[in-house]
Amino acid sequence: MPENNWNDLIINLPNAHVLQTSEWAEIKNEVGWKSHPLTWKNDQGEVIAAANVLVRTMKLLSIGPKMAIGYIPRGPMLDWQDANLREKVFNDIEQFTRDQELIFLKIDPDLEIGRGIPGDGKAEENPIGKKVMDEMCARKWRYSVEQIQFKNTAVLDLTGTEEDWLKRMKQKARYNLRLAQRSGVSVRLAKEEELPALYHLYAQTASRDHFIIREEDYYLGVWRRFIQAGMADALIAEVEGQLVAGVMLFHFGKRAWYLYGMSSPVHREKMPNNLLQWEAMRLARSKGCDIYDLWGAPDVFAESDSMFGVFRFKDGLGATVIRSAGAWDFPVKPKLYFVYHQVLPRLLIFTRLLRRGKLQQEVR
Repeated sequence: MPENNWNDLIINLPNAHVLQTSEWAEIKNEVGWKSHPLTWKNDQGEVIAAANVLVRTMKLLSIGPKMAIGYIPRGPMLDWQDANLREKVFNDIEQFTRDQELIFLKIDPDLEIGRGIPGDGKAEENPIGKKVMDEMCARKWRYSVEQIQFKNTAVLDLTGTEEDWLKRMKQKARYNLRLAQRSGVSVRLAKEEELPALYHLYAQTASRDHFIIREEDYYLGVWRRFIQAGMADALIAEVEGQLVAGVMLFHFGKRAWYLYGMSSPVHREKMPNNLLQWEAMRLARSKGCDIYDLWGAPDVFAESDSMFGVFRFKDGLGATVIRSAGAWDFPVKPKLYFVYHQVLPRLLIFTRLLRRGKLQQEVR
């Protein structure tokens, strides 16, 4: 299947996702993953389900036999209510795992299990999500100890008027938005030559908020590829010409994503992030999106969760919590699967410590 046709095939599928596009597969190919696009068609020959499977072959500790693992980021994409279709999809991706002699295949689909904060009177459960998880357990899938993407997220509804958006916001968020507008904060599209400055601000943000990021070349490669493909835009907030915050807005089909954000402590009292997200909402709608995924919500909705502070900001914007099934693994080589999850985590701890030290040097 021609790569340039893949996006056209999946764009109208349920939960079509930017991480399932050919652009994302090309980026992952550059860091050692090989793409295997799979599709399922109905009797009329129309694609009704798809999965871009990424496969990576490696040697543990650079010695010993090669091991291959598979990953379907934010997939497979299908109508989860169609029992016959989901059975066919699971049969085929399980067979793919065996045919490719993978240790295991990981999926983390947009499979909704509920909306709203658990325990809140407005929270709703999705019986289909629970049913699919029960089916996966029966098929010997395991809930993964390695959750790659956020299990939960928060989304903004971009339908209606901008006045409707403001009504869905909490009072403090509306106040902070108007404060930013009065305080001389301005938002504009970034030029491509400004992307390195955004990365440097992203590195500062990572150092301040204690999360690990990759090298500069990786992010510049991702951002440039999607911007040039017309699937992303960089927005920057400035005060008196000084860069104080940024957002990388990705969009595909009817959905937009806030995958990367960066900010400075300078002029924080002027609330630039509120105006930045407002303009991101407006831009996303101009691209034809009706949902803006703010990318991430806590696993536990309590102040003890490291993401709770960020979530309060998203909640203030009027976001709805979407709880998903998370990542699941289908292991076909149990012994190597055990080794993979016992040895590699220890290696990652070591490499992350090294990376953190290098990051500190980058932001000085």
